[in-house]
Amino acid sequence: MKLEVRGVEEGQPIPEKFAFGVFSEQDHMSFGPNRNPELVWSGAPEGTKSFVVMMFDPDVPSVADDVNQEGKTVPADLPRVDFFHWLLTDIPANIGRIPEGEDSDGVLPKGKDHGPGPIGVRGVNNYTQFLAGNPDMAGTYAGYDGPCPPWNDEIIHHYHFEVHALDVDSLGLEGEFDGNDVRQAMAGHVLASARVTGTYTLNPDLR
Repeated sequence: MKLEVRGVEEGQPIPEKFAFGVFSEQDHMSFGPNRNPELVWSGAPEGTKSFVVMMFDPDVPSVADDVNQEGKTVPADLPRVDFFHWLLTDIPANIGRIPEGEDSDGVLPKGKDHGPGPIGVRGVNNYTQFLAGNPDMAGTYAGYDGPCPPWNDEIIHHYHFEVHALDVDSLGLEGEFDGNDVRQAMAGHVLASARVTGTYTLNPDLR
């Protein structure tokens, strides 16, 4: 299988128009355009009945105590965990493209609806947990929400865009399912996969 993420080159920085947060001299971070990039895929094997699209950041701090705190940094050697930014399941087998801005165009405080979306079924991304303590932003975040790594992190974050061809029409996931639910449901059903990885940072020392 082949996946193209238009505007994102393998191993290169992700453009700000796809980001949830962009660098700000005054406040470290301000909201970005938060548009989902255009995805185009091809070469799915015979027997493909649906696709899953996911994007995740494997470089998120496992402990958030020092995240975005003045006078502190998130050390490079801190253990890291996956943070899911985009989950779409049950994409019909005859679809091979998601247009730019189709699943997200701007930051929506309190999030977007989960369940059936413009293309496929939206799972819940990890901004749901990350913003839970912010009364202006807390809500259920589904579909695409782009990069916004800690502005005081010592490492550049990587973002894996993936498409998976499955041998089932539906994963049968409903409600507020998350990335781990998708991975568990996909197990044993993946016929082929493709990945494109971009990078992003809000740390001015790494830009």
